[in-house]
Amino acid sequence: MLYFTLASKAYARNLQYRGAHMVHNIASAMFGFMYACIWIGLGADYALGEYGTQGMVGYIAFTQAALWVSSFVTNGLGIPQAVRTGHISLDLMRPVHLFSHLMAKEWGQIAYQFVYKSIPIYLVYYFAFSLNVPGKASTFLYVAMALAGAAYLSICINYLIGASALWTTESSWLYWGNHAMINLLAGFFIPIEWLPGWLQTMAWWSPYPYLLYVPTRIYLGFDDVSYLWGTLLWCVLLTLASLLATGFLRRKVEVQGG
Repeated sequence: MLYFTLASKAYARNLQYRGAHMVHNIASAMFGFMYACIWIGLGADYALGEYGTQGMVGYIAFTQAALWVSSFVTNGLGIPQAVRTGHISLDLMRPVHLFSHLMAKEWGQIAYQFVYKSIPIYLVYYFAFSLNVPGKASTFLYVAMALAGAAYLSICINYLIGASALWTTESSWLYWGNHAMINLLAGFFIPIEWLPGWLQTMAWWSPYPYLLYVPTRIYLGFDDVSYLWGTLLWCVLLTLASLLATGFLRRKVEVQGG
């Protein structure tokens, strides 16, 4: 019940800024529209593999909408700011684990962004480009599972980025570095199979393909759901890493007299 309350409070807080967030939606939709137009232009001269021109437009539309679930989360889950103000010591004193506490609040943020950003942005593309949608209800279920896993992976990654603020005053470069890796290794603009071989190998040894590429491929009907096992594996690994980082973080604060 506590975690649901934290999530619902975060959701309700964002509701106060719906008007301002519409500006974000317009800007995001414009970027996606430009990306789609680039592939439409390329599709006039090239086959674009198994996707085809319309498939690549659908690929870009879905990844642009999914960014608000799997990429645009709070920088370090707010830990860097808490470290600067000293509130991190109070957060660690709460009768709830720091990781689950911050994760619950972030789920509220992600739920808001899915409803008020991802869905409206995709609807714009759906009508603008006459996109196809999956014909099976099971596909939507698997896509929901893939997106939920992607959101959780992003939460874990940002938690680890936030924890690094105890050891460096410039943790923000990790946040932006993570965004760069998402653009390159998550298949945001270019499908992973079109990357150089060595870069494909690097991507699949990381959690990044499971943030965008796997949910998108499942949605478009190109991949089976076995990739969800990879999502689950990385969820387990990053959960363990987050719990371990919390122990180091707590020890660091105690040693420094927090």
